[in-house]
Amino acid sequence: MIRLQFRCLLAGLAFGLALPPMYQAWTPFIALPMVIWCLSKAASAKSAAVQGLCFGVGYFAVAFHWIGAAFLIDAETNLWMMPFAVGGLALLMACYWAVACLSAWALARRVMPLWLALPFTLAIVEWLRGHLFTGFPWAVPGQMLDVSPALLQTASLIGMPGLSFLVLLWAACGFVFFVWKNRARTEQATAIVLFALVPLLWVWGTHRLAQNPIPLDHAKTIRLVQPNIAQDDKWRGDNAAEIFETLLALSAAPAPKAPDLIIWPESALPFLLDEDDVARQRIGDTLSPGQTLLTGAIRRTRSAGGVEFYFTSVLMLDEEGNVISTYDKWRLVPGGEYLPFEAILAPLGFRKVVELPESFTAGSGPASLTIPGVGMATPLICYEVIFPHALLPPIRPTFIVNVTNDGWFGNSAGPYQHAAQVRLRAIEQGLPIVRAANTGISMVIDPLGRVANQTLLGEQTILDSHLPQPLALTVYARFGDFALFLILGATAALGLVVQRRRKTS
Repeated sequence: MIRLQFRCLLAGLAFGLALPPMYQAWTPFIALPMVIWCLSKAASAKSAAVQGLCFGVGYFAVAFHWIGAAFLIDAETNLWMMPFAVGGLALLMACYWAVACLSAWALARRVMPLWLALPFTLAIVEWLRGHLFTGFPWAVPGQMLDVSPALLQTASLIGMPGLSFLVLLWAACGFVFFVWKNRARTEQATAIVLFALVPLLWVWGTHRLAQNPIPLDHAKTIRLVQPNIAQDDKWRGDNAAEIFETLLALSAAPAPKAPDLIIWPESALPFLLDEDDVARQRIGDTLSPGQTLLTGAIRRTRSAGGVEFYFTSVLMLDEEGNVISTYDKWRLVPGGEYLPFEAILAPLGFRKVVELPESFTAGSGPASLTIPGVGMATPLICYEVIFPHALLPPIRPTFIVNVTNDGWFGNSAGPYQHAAQVRLRAIEQGLPIVRAANTGISMVIDPLGRVANQTLLGEQTILDSHLPQPLALTVYARFGDFALFLILGATAALGLVVQRRRKTS
């Protein structure tokens, strides 16, 4: 039994290597069949659940290892929390996979073959992982298709949750191919048909890309400012003036055509910009007539009783430096911007990573900003862009603005995984996304997920680009996860048929 659990742990480690930026796309076709084989040997429900837990721990340990870099910024204060945060998060997410493996093991006894049951149950728990307890849909199997822009186009139909199901389903087909002689003809035929979706969807995606060249609106120019401020320097009070001058200088750099919109990254300034008249006047002096600035910023409000509430926000400033609109982040980072179960964890010495007197307050929900001369934009601040659902307000914008600060994570896998999520959102919604990141990767992405322009990680630079035009509403943008549930229902029906024919053959 211990050997089976160890194999599941190794399988999870290998499975995680297919995620960006490792892109070892072959590993799922070995890892998932290994887990299916191990589950077929499980003698009890407990054994199946433990194997699933080991599989999940291995996968999420690889997927989340980069989070540990955030605890090195202020190592003297935070380093002791790193194993609890990284290991605890991996273990917590692995509990979902334990439930999936237990459920698949139970279904395989009567309802459907194990190789169909496991991707079925994993897809369900992955959907739940993105919704329950505020959700945490990071490092989902669907991100593995980032290696293929053509296959990634399927996200316009079924979204990231649907891509995850396809990845799991195709990897599970490998089990049938490995044990071909021991499978009934019905199972063999089913595996061939399901795996044939790979070239079919690739051809469709290739055609979609070929028929839709990057549609740039040459009348609208965006400037993304990437100041590349090291995280351990960012919040030192004596650096505030230098950081501000760097942002102003980059914003004012000459260009063949003056940008209509300038975007600074998340929490660009280490002070409260909306409360600093002098700083806003300097911004007004820097902006040219007709220019608009969007910047990530921390702001605060006070209640009638004097209680302070802090928000991580996007401020829109006009050419005179006036704040003309505000958006507040409403999906906050657990452990970063607020401490979950604070009443329990705070007395034990745990604290959130971002240093503020209080936890941040969540905003009211998705919203758009009307930018003069450019269009309607929906801001997404950092973590908010990883969610495929409840992403946009009711009125569809013309583009999405993502401001972020991945400087917490250095040159690790984290910024690359984050960028891959952004590309998925563009495809799902059929909308361009412009992304300003403190240390990178800043990007301009077209509605098919192609990168029109981008910066390198860890460089101080600007990126001037025309704004891509949006596409028509995609199937996923219109219907959400409805298609996923249809596919899951069809798979369940297929599994029943295969199971019955196997028993009668």
